[in-house]
Amino acid sequence: MAFAVALPVLMGAVSAAVEYSRLLYRKAQLQSAADAGVLAGANMLKLANADDASVVSITRQAIEAQARTPADRRSLVSAEVGDRRSSVSTVVEETVPSLMGKLLSLPSTTIVVRATAQLVGSFRLCLLALDNSAKGALDLEKRAQVTAEGCTLYSNSRSASGIQGKDSATARALSICSAGGFDGSKALFTPAPITDCTPIDDPLKDRPLPSPSYDCVILSPSANPSGKRPSGPPNIVTGVVSLDPGTYCGGLRITETASVTLRPGTYVMQDGPLIVDKTANLTGQGVAFYFTGSKGGMLFDKDTTVSLTAPTSGLMAGLLIAESRTVVNPVPVPIDTYVTPPPPPPPGGAKPMREYRILSDNARTMLGTIYLPAGRLIVDSSRPVADQSAYTVIVARQINLYEGPNLHLNANYGATSVPVPEGVGPRPGAATLRN
Repeated sequence: MAFAVALPVLMGAVSAAVEYSRLLYRKAQLQSAADAGVLAGANMLKLANADDASVVSITRQAIEAQARTPADRRSLVSAEVGDRRSSVSTVVEETVPSLMGKLLSLPSTTIVVRATAQLVGSFRLCLLALDNSAKGALDLEKRAQVTAEGCTLYSNSRSASGIQGKDSATARALSICSAGGFDGSKALFTPAPITDCTPIDDPLKDRPLPSPSYDCVILSPSANPSGKRPSGPPNIVTGVVSLDPGTYCGGLRITETASVTLRPGTYVMQDGPLIVDKTANLTGQGVAFYFTGSKGGMLFDKDTTVSLTAPTSGLMAGLLIAESRTVVNPVPVPIDTYVTPPPPPPPGGAKPMREYRILSDNARTMLGTIYLPAGRLIVDSSRPVADQSAYTVIVARQINLYEGPNLHLNANYGATSVPVPEGVGPRPGAATLRN
C-alpha cells in the first residue's frame, strides 16, 4: 500500500525535475538569442542610414532566427531603441507547453527574458570646438539658435565657460558636452549640457589636404564685364559666369549682381579670401574650398545667395570648406565697413585666427563638413542656415553665433551621396551587453 502511494509522488517529482530542466534549457536558449539580437541592433546604430524602425527590425530578425521557436508554441518579441539612440532593448516571451501537463496540472509555462545592449563611446558628432582653453569656444549670443536634434555638440575647452549661451540663445541637440563648464543661466539648451567631458582629439587631423598649385587661375574678361576693380582680392567677378576649379592666387571676390556657377572640383584660395557680397549669387555641386596663407578667410554677406554641396569622391570627398592647419599672422578679410561692420572679437580673447563669416540670409544648402582647425566660424544671419542640407558638420577652433541665426546641423547622413568624413558624424563605439 505504501509503495502504491509513493509511486505517483516519485513520478511527479521526477516529472517536475525533467520539466524544470527543460524550461531552464529553453530559457538559456532564449537569453542567448535575445543577447545576440540586441548586439546586432546596437551595431546597426553605428550606421549612418540606420533609423529606429530598421534597428528594431534587425534586432527582432536576429532573435527569431536564433531562437527557432518550435511550431507547438507561440512567442512575442518586442524591441526598442533607447533614449539618445545609444541602446537597444528587447523582451522575449514564449509560452512553452508542458510535456507532462496532466500529471503536473501545469499545461504551459511562460518564459520571459530581457536584454539590453549599450553603445559605449559612440555618438553622432556634428559640431566640435577645438580650442582647449578659451572662454566661449562655442558661443551663442542674443537670439542665436543651433538646431541639431539628431547629433552632438561638443566643446574641448576646459574653461568654466567653455560653452556659453547669452540672453535668449537656444540650442537643441541629441546631446551637448563641454570639457569644461557651461555658462548660460538665461539661455535654453536642451538637453542641459554635460560638463567635464573628456576632450576629443581633432578627428580630421590626419586627413590629407590639398597642395596649392603655383599655376594660378586667370579669369576671362567676361567674368568682370564692367571692368571695375573693387577692393579686395585681385580676382573679381561681376558677371554671369561658370568658374573652373584651381588655385585662385590672392583669393576671389564675387560681387555686384554676379551669378556664379562652380564646376565640380577644389577651389584653392591661395593667400587670399573668398568674398561673396552685394547681391551676388554662388552655387556649386561637388565643390570644395581650401584656404591657405595668412590672408585666407571667407565672407558670405547678408544679401547674397549661396548654395554649396561637397564632393562625393577625391581628396576632398565630404569636405566643403577646409583650411591649412596652421597660420602665423592672419589678416582680417577686407570689407566695406559702411555696409558690413567687422565681427565682435572672440568672447574669451584668443590668438589671431582666420575668420569665416556667414551673414547670408539665403545660405540654406551647405552640405558637407566645414573643417577650420586654425579658424573661427562666425554665423550672424537673420534666417536659417544650412536647413536644406542633408547634413552639415562643423569642426573649428572656435564657433560664434550672434544676433538671430538658426544654424541647422542636420544628421540625415543616408539621404545624400556626399560621404561623411571618418571621425565625424556617426562615431562608432563598442556594443556591450548591459545588466
